Amino acid sequence: MEGPGRDRARGSGSGAAALARALAVGVVLLAPWAPPDRGSVAQPARPGAPVHPGQAVYLKHCATCHGETGASDGPGAAALPIKPPPFTDGRLFNPLRDSFLYQVVKDGSGSVGLAPQMPAFGPFLTDREIRDVVAYVRTLAVPPYRPPSGPPAAPIAPGPAQPIEFSHAIHAGSYGIGCQYCHADARRSSFAGLPSVARCMGCHKIVAAQGNPEVQKLHRYWERKEAIPWVRLHKLAGFVYFPHKRHVHAGLACQTCHGAVETMQRVAQVAPLTMGWCVACHAERRAPLDCVICHH
Repeated sequence: MEGPGRDRARGSGSGAAALARALAVGVVLLAPWAPPDRGSVAQPARPGAPVHPGQAVYLKHCATCHGETGASDGPGAAALPIKPPPFTDGRLFNPLRDSFLYQVVKDGSGSVGLAPQMPAFGPFLTDREIRDVVAYVRTLAVPPYRPPSGPPAAPIAPGPAQPIEFSHAIHAGSYGIGCQYCHADARRSSFAGLPSVARCMGCHKIVAAQGNPEVQKLHRYWERKEAIPWVRLHKLAGFVYFPHKRHVHAGLACQTCHGAVETMQRVAQVAPLTMGWCVACHAERRAPLDCVICHH
């Protein structure tokens, strides 16, 4: 896989810069909701500008906190414990898929592990209105939003619920934190490893430390000095040897086996991880095919 995803998979250098951006803006994308006033329709923010189908919905229900131009300068934003980052920042919002933003609007920000400052709009807006407002928000981004090429990977099964609703779409996608910043053992071991609670707290001592129940769960694990009991997804048979470090050093992107994790809310397995699948990959890349490579 070429492009930004490959760069994120191969090192942790981008992780530090991404964390700096996260510290600057916080980790909540949408803000509280006010009861809809169905007696009037908001006017376009810029007189004479073309009216987007979702603009009136946005101005009516979202601008109170997000601001008329999406700059997070609405009158309601100042009172929020976590100020929403601006929709105008394409670096943060362009990597997020429409399906993610749709879920946030429909089911509320808490449904994706963000601070539950915004409840679900699903009971008040039609499916078309939600899709229109997501499309309108896209027009505010700088640099401009460009839809991703190709369909998202189809999971073998839905991603399981985890002890903490950790969104890879936000951390790896929106903030661009490199795979190996959290899975630091991948480049030097047979396994990828999981981040310690201390590594998570290195960011969340500050970012969303108040107002987000999922981050509060992390704090409680930290206070009890307990590891987070993450649910395992990828597992090979005991007689198979798979060294992550050899594949990483060979330049293979993490997404080759794990899919576009940076677009997933809950990580799911997308590759069968069968012997035939592995052999086909080795044959395509002219890698060793001897039995002892995987079966010692």
